[in-house]
Amino acid sequence: MPAAKNKEARLSIKNLTRHDVTSLPFKKIARDIALGWEISLVFVGPKKARELNKKLRNKEYIPNVLSYTVGKKSGEIFICPSEAKKQAANFNLTPSTFTLLLFIHGVLHIQGWDHGVKMEQCEKKILKRYVAKDSDRH
Repeated sequence: MPAAKNKEARLSIKNLTRHDVTSLPFKKIARDIALGWEISLVFVGPKKARELNKKLRNKEYIPNVLSYTVGKKSGEIFICPSEAKKQAANFNLTPSTFTLLLFIHGVLHIQGWDHGVKMEQCEKKILKRYVAKDSDRH
């Protein structure tokens, strides 16, 4: 009998910045929402984020997150922590919570979700599972 396939999410994390992201529950989130996926999560600085955005999307600005598939159940997510930190207050979130939201957003995109009300509702529902109530600024 063939061995059972491993359905658990596989997440590799590489931090190319000086921002400390080690305490955030990326692996727990991946286990819950990305079963069977292999995801590479990379934290990059603004210069690299802009380069990737130009190369991948032909856009000139510094993105907070970029995500794309590289196989049937494989994807890459790039997050720019400095850009996330700048934008967090616009979403009434702390930088750490906003970074988690960006990761969730990236995972949903590689799974085929498009921007819209349904995606935003799903993101908020998932985020609530991992964030203490006092960490967002409402």
